[in-house]
Amino acid sequence: MYTFTPIVNKRQNHSFAYINNVFTDAELEKIKDYAINLEINSAMISPVVAVKDEDVRRTKVSWIHPNNETIWFYDRMASVAQGLNIDFYNFDLFGFVESMQFAIYEGDLKSHYDWHIDSSTTSGSPRKLSLVLQLSDPLEYEGGELQLQAGSGVTSVPREKGLIVVFPSYTLHKVTPVTNGTRYSIVVWVNGPAFK
Repeated sequence: MYTFTPIVNKRQNHSFAYINNVFTDAELEKIKDYAINLEINSAMISPVVAVKDEDVRRTKVSWIHPNNETIWFYDRMASVAQGLNIDFYNFDLFGFVESMQFAIYEGDLKSHYDWHIDSSTTSGSPRKLSLVLQLSDPLEYEGGELQLQAGSGVTSVPREKGLIVVFPSYTLHKVTPVTNGTRYSIVVWVNGPAFK
């Protein structure tokens, strides 16, 4: 578990909230450089049953585990999660139960992730909040929009580098195909006791 310090400059739009300017450009590059040197694999749809289906998901991922090199990053993301939860959702949370996922969406492969929810977990406690940190400048790639099904419509999340978006993990969402360049992002889930 981590101690949380709320962060200001938050915004909410429909079914998601977001914050920017949490990390400097140098810190974002440090995170990306660390993650890109980890073991990278093709992503699965469901880690519980080890399913791959490139029609649904074509993404490469690595896992950022908490350690001496990453604890500063975990602490900062934990503060963001806690602050956004207090301001917008007020869910009962445990914290990060799973490691953070570094995702690579490549234009050459038309990388994408079709409509899904983030509810599956191997930890025994449900994912309640999903956070996505954009590591790429939107000018570095085309496509790759994070879209959420918000009520009767689809909403695209801002693509700003360094922006962190949070939404309930049961929200239907997707990443549209990247058609040019490469999109890098970090995804982390915050778990808690079952909804009642």
